[in-house]
Amino acid sequence: MSPSYLSATAEAYDAVAARYAELPRDDLNRLPLDRAVLAAFAEAVKDAPVAELGCGPGPVTAHLRDLGLDVFGVDLSPVMIDLARETYPDLRFEVGSMDGLDLADGALGGIVSWYSVIHTPPRELPPYFTEFGRVLAPGGHLLLAFFEGEDVEVFDHKVTPAYRWPIDELAELARKAEFAEVGRMLREPCEDERFRRGHLLMRRQ
Repeated sequence: MSPSYLSATAEAYDAVAARYAELPRDDLNRLPLDRAVLAAFAEAVKDAPVAELGCGPGPVTAHLRDLGLDVFGVDLSPVMIDLARETYPDLRFEVGSMDGLDLADGALGGIVSWYSVIHTPPRELPPYFTEFGRVLAPGGHLLLAFFEGEDVEVFDHKVTPAYRWPIDELAELARKAEFAEVGRMLREPCEDERFRRGHLLMRRQ
């Protein structure tokens, strides 16, 4: 975790982890399109091992488990991982960084990155796709959720600065790392959200 932005992100999420514990865990219940994307991912990966990278306190990992997946969570923030383990003691959670996973080549059939690459500076993002491709078996699936915009731009995320991406540009980064696009979903922001949400489902070639 040498780059300064990784340390800053981990420290920022460590600092707010206690507040995360007080947030409702049923956000997906009011987001039918988001649930549909996760369900499509679950259908694509079926019985393969899956990791949620950037899992935070673990609600999406738990949702994936409820969809029948063999899933575990990884996050940069040790405090978030402690919180996830406390909330979901039946699930596996590990501290780790998406740019250097402690996993063998081809170990996974699926990866979910649910708003977890958003804090990565644009110039640093391509190696993440390379790492995703390394740990995914050929034919494995990657699901990305992110804030979508007309241009790549930084914004004042509540925890630490984050980036919005045009969905075509993010899909192109994945394509260069030998991912084929399976499908995409864009939805407009809900009443309490600022930005359009993007979702990309991709397959490792």
